[in-house]
Amino acid sequence: MMQKVLISVTGQDRVGIIAKVSTTLCENNINILEISQTILDGCFTMLMVVDIAGAQESFQQIAARLADAGKEIGVMVTIQRMELFAAMHRI
Repeated sequence: MMQKVLISVTGQDRVGIIAKVSTTLCENNINILEISQTILDGCFTMLMVVDIAGAQESFQQIAARLADAGKEIGVMVTIQRMELFAAMHRI
């Protein structure tokens, strides 16, 4: 069964952001389902919907690993469960 998670990445644009985040996901057997990215006046923004059902680590461990990967390249990476995201926007 799929376990969808929303990942957001923001920061100054630089080489390797997508590579770093996607490599971190691949190392944890996490499948990217959808991806959207844009650069606005030098600010990089990316949203990803991923499936963590095959991950070897817990949600908290994945969140920490992605946050650490982001720090290494100077961007902020956050994740949240899609059901929580959907519930927050059902007003």
